[in-house]
Amino acid sequence: MDLNLTLTLAPVGVVRSSLKRLEDCPKQGRENGPTARIEVDAAFRGALDGLAPGAEILVFTWMHLAERDRLTARARGNPDNPLQGVFALRSPHRPNPIGLHQVRIVGLDAKQGNLDVFPLEAVEGTPVVDIKPVLAKGRGEGTPYGLPWGPRISAREAGMIRETGNRAWQRGLMAGLNGNISLRQGDAMIITVSGSAKGRLRPGDLALVDLASGAATGPGRPSTEAALHRAVYASQSKAQAILHVHPPHLLALSLAKPGGDLLESTLFEADVWSRKMIRLPALQPGCEALAKQVGRAAMAYPALFMERHGLVCWGRDLDEALALAEELESLARIDVLHRSMMDGS
Repeated sequence: MDLNLTLTLAPVGVVRSSLKRLEDCPKQGRENGPTARIEVDAAFRGALDGLAPGAEILVFTWMHLAERDRLTARARGNPDNPLQGVFALRSPHRPNPIGLHQVRIVGLDAKQGNLDVFPLEAVEGTPVVDIKPVLAKGRGEGTPYGLPWGPRISAREAGMIRETGNRAWQRGLMAGLNGNISLRQGDAMIITVSGSAKGRLRPGDLALVDLASGAATGPGRPSTEAALHRAVYASQSKAQAILHVHPPHLLALSLAKPGGDLLESTLFEADVWSRKMIRLPALQPGCEALAKQVGRAAMAYPALFMERHGLVCWGRDLDEALALAEELESLARIDVLHRSMMDGS
């Protein structure tokens, strides 16, 4: 092998990041790595064709500040770890300081050559030498649930919301693009974005919203009912998850019974579950008055039926909120079937 072979490496872009010093960089991107921008040189922007937000990619960088004469190091720079060869480590200090970063695309402007990715632990000004797609797993869909879905939106939390949306869709509680789901996260909430199909949520379909101010981060616009979710969290400390669905049988029953209690079945469980729900007057979806009305009612009831609109359920977790919605819709379905049989007799 000719080790005197000359290799030519041309940067294709550069990293623009909030990380300005090496000591600011986490050891790995998953350890609180920020969103960063890769500015692709005009000569290489045609190579961005085929990439899209939500996809996972491998970014290869040239760690220009690394020490190239270093052959040994300690894992994570910890003096308590044994000394090892750098080929056995992810240390940036090595003969050819090539960095490998698995990230998700959160924004793309191919014309301007701007590629926004998350999470990237490279320092400001780091040259980018190549970009490749993550190899597909299974059906060619990449690995959309291994990385965080956005700042403060972990793969675990995203997976919980995704599973709840799929289950609600399978049970007919949501259809098309309707409904919304949120999960409380301390002083913020993770919520589905407008125009997302809750039965098949993907990276880019969730946003982080500050509960106090309503300010949002993420590639998408939060659900138009974000104010409603914030109002419930503000008034009900037990609420850790919220599910807003459009249950067809409950809605049909409300149209057939414009006044009074919705669930009047003689089934034993009907009394238990109907006590958990209140029927609220019709207000325009997404308006402030509706958010305030639901927030007040959530202080005493975990299930809030909004006339001519849908059902909001809160719980200590998403499973509890979904179970409550399922119970109420099941009772409504029994009532509708019973009415149909009586009318046909």
